[in-house]
Amino acid sequence: MATTAYRSVRSLRSLLRHADHAVFRQVAVRSWPAAEPVLPRLSRAANHGLLWGGAAVGMWALGGARGRRAAVRGIASLALASATVNTLGKGAVRRSRPVLDAVPVIRHLPHQPLTSSFPSGHSASAAAFAAGAALESRGWGSALAPVAFSVAFSRIYTGVHYPSDVLVGAALGVTAAFAVRGLVPSRDQLPPPARRQVDAPALPDGDGLYVVVNPSSGAQPQLLDPVRQLKSLLPQAEVVLHDEKSGPLPEVLAAAAEDAARKGGVLGVCGGDGTVNAAVEPALRYGVPLLVLPGGTFNHFASDLGVDTVPDACAALATGQAVRVDVGRVTPLTDPSAAAEAEAGAAEPAYFLNTFSLGAYPELVRHREHWSPRIGGPAATLLGIARILRTAHPMRAVVNGRRRAMWLLFAGNGVYRSLGITPVRRHDLADGLLDIRIAHAGRLARTRLLATALVGGVARTRTYAAAHVPRLLVSSLAEGTRMAYDGEVVAAPRAFRVDKLPESLTVYRPLAAPPDLDQPEHSGT
Repeated sequence: MATTAYRSVRSLRSLLRHADHAVFRQVAVRSWPAAEPVLPRLSRAANHGLLWGGAAVGMWALGGARGRRAAVRGIASLALASATVNTLGKGAVRRSRPVLDAVPVIRHLPHQPLTSSFPSGHSASAAAFAAGAALESRGWGSALAPVAFSVAFSRIYTGVHYPSDVLVGAALGVTAAFAVRGLVPSRDQLPPPARRQVDAPALPDGDGLYVVVNPSSGAQPQLLDPVRQLKSLLPQAEVVLHDEKSGPLPEVLAAAAEDAARKGGVLGVCGGDGTVNAAVEPALRYGVPLLVLPGGTFNHFASDLGVDTVPDACAALATGQAVRVDVGRVTPLTDPSAAAEAEAGAAEPAYFLNTFSLGAYPELVRHREHWSPRIGGPAATLLGIARILRTAHPMRAVVNGRRRAMWLLFAGNGVYRSLGITPVRRHDLADGLLDIRIAHAGRLARTRLLATALVGGVARTRTYAAAHVPRLLVSSLAEGTRMAYDGEVVAAPRAFRVDKLPESLTVYRPLAAPPDLDQPEHSGT
């Protein structure tokens, strides 16, 4: 019986091998006039993942928030697929490359691969990148799929792989993309980043919407495409394009909020995180809902809210889909020895929707803003990190009654999911909590903190502490200390309280599905 099973397996393997070789010969002998000037070059372009690296750069630069997420997921999927194929796949199965006798010379690659033919690493990388991008953005996935298919087919066309090599490589690539999604869920898998839907005006044509557009948000001036989109989607909206002649941005936003309140309408703001932050105080003061339109270099709040594009925001406004979110608050104190809740003696607060920090991060923002107009944002960020690591000194302050020496104090408006010790994204914008992270100073603290970051440590250690609390009291800061909130860097008061205004701001966001009426409006964190 065992002999019969063994013979059956051998027969099946022989049949598959003959079919594999037959398909390879058919591709080799058939004439493909349109493919001859394209596929060999495309196959070479995909060497070492260069084609997909270039695609990722283009997606990052031109694709907005969805394009950036798709690029990162595609590269991560490619890296996993490549590592799997090159370490496990090719090492486990030693298969000779096809004989090139039947393949026309014009198709041959200049340098024939020497590694095992099974499985195809190019096919795995192509499928992984395209599938990873598609899991985050169907549009980018659809655009990449024909290119990925062409790269995979080019490996048969040029004679360096059998069809089974390509099919198994592509299957491994798709599997790698789903494995990455299992580790890091895509946007579609994540829960809505706010507690509950609330009543808000539905303005299908934009009548009652007063939008302030900041075309110079971020390091580089933005194009006027958001303005054209707004006028097309919401023709009755009042659009104000902020410039030097229109006055300071806070005053322009305050005037727009007042007009919106008078008409029972909505305040809209188009720009980056700093611009959106400037709209919070007027929206709270006049009690109007806020429409956030992503239009800056960084749009973290809009991204966490689920508003990736101007049409996303306009669709939510047209149907009145809105949620309540928390607002972070930094209140200067004239008497730091007073109780944290005391309002007497408190000056006007600063508000933040994303993050507040002291120490290294404000310095990084300052360096980045100084250099980014000259060398670009990514290079300026790297330059800022290098300078901080070389020159920064720890700061000293009293935090909740305890004196500390710190490199960094971070407070997030809501609990962040993390990559190592780096905050990445929030799943709840109304949890009532501050995400506090402190990098302590001390002997070899920078080296130890870097090691903690590299191994992904997030627990309380000697160099790093994290907690989720509703408020924080800081005092005894040195004169000249700077603080950053939502990307804006200003002088810090010597004593202040950081807390939250729970569910104080109504913002529009598209909802994937109507709320479940059988469930309570609030769920605990």
